[in-house]
Amino acid sequence: MLRRKDIVLLGATGSIGEHALRVVAAHPDRLRIRGIAARTNWRKLAAIAEQFSVPHAAIFDEAACREAKTSGCFAGRELHCGMEGLCAIGELPEADIVVSAVVGTTGLVPTLRAIEAGKDIALASKEILVLAGRFVMAAARRRSVRILPVDSEHNAIFQCLQGNGDPTPLRRLILTGSGGPFRGATSEALEAVTPERAQSHPIWSMGPKITVDSATMANKGLEMIEAYWLFGVEPEQIHVVVHPQSIVHSMVEFIDGSILAQLSPPDMTFAIQHALFFPERLNSFAETLDFTRSMQLDFEPPDPERFPCLRLARETLSAGGILPAAYNAANEIAVERFLDHNLRFTEISRVIEHTLNHLQNRTPTSVDDLLDADAEARRIAHTYGS
Repeated sequence: MLRRKDIVLLGATGSIGEHALRVVAAHPDRLRIRGIAARTNWRKLAAIAEQFSVPHAAIFDEAACREAKTSGCFAGRELHCGMEGLCAIGELPEADIVVSAVVGTTGLVPTLRAIEAGKDIALASKEILVLAGRFVMAAARRRSVRILPVDSEHNAIFQCLQGNGDPTPLRRLILTGSGGPFRGATSEALEAVTPERAQSHPIWSMGPKITVDSATMANKGLEMIEAYWLFGVEPEQIHVVVHPQSIVHSMVEFIDGSILAQLSPPDMTFAIQHALFFPERLNSFAETLDFTRSMQLDFEPPDPERFPCLRLARETLSAGGILPAAYNAANEIAVERFLDHNLRFTEISRVIEHTLNHLQNRTPTSVDDLLDADAEARRIAHTYGS
């Protein structure tokens, strides 16, 4: 009889959190949620706690946490607040695995604390490795915990690499991306893109920030940096290809020319279930691919003129130091300004380039160095256009 896994879900109210909850609901005899956390949405968090009988919860925003406490919705449960609250949830002694799905860099410290507590990490927040991959992976090795990728692209690569030798005779990793809603748009059309249009993805249902990142392909830039830390390859071995159908989630090419690909419908529950149960495989509860029906798979190189964020990500990855952290910080500020109607869509990449050009690169010696670089990059990003 296989025992039930106890999990903590950081980012329970977001898109990844919703998909993870579907996986838990489909396997109640094998998964149990012991802790959940959110940034501000305490009402939704309370509903999740009630539905899944979760004993511990955390709310990052202090004002929202005070509201939650006075509401009485968390009566009978332990409610934690702020950054220490997120860390307390991630360190719960009874937890086997922590799903790190907090948007942005907020999840870095709780994830590091969970690693130090000996928890396996199902990693959905790519920004954590982009900001501090050197220190996160070193901590995981020191504590002998597993970093299991939840992003569909990295989960696909992880699956393709299983059983292919150590060290694996790799030639390249091929990350796929849908190209977003503006894959064939002209330069003039891109100048006129509104936040509303940028949040309308043709395939995936995601939060506002990641949807805009998909439209600019900054998400693929972040994923290149994440893949560098996850799989220990050289920057030049990481490639990106546009695949509009989002069925091939990524590929691995070996030195003999063989290419392995992982295919599944564009549904995050496949990657999440794989990460939560690894190395086991359980029956899928979602609809799988039907090869009795006609299917088309298209691939094309990304247009460097239409997607300058990819070029900038590759340059920062090659340069190393604090620049990947600066890339991520600048992109977050640029997307925030765009969603607030304070920046044009085509200026997102210009904010990133402006920030990188005004930042002195250096080698970080600690997580605090990277957090300082993150703050510095955000200040510079805000100066664009002023």
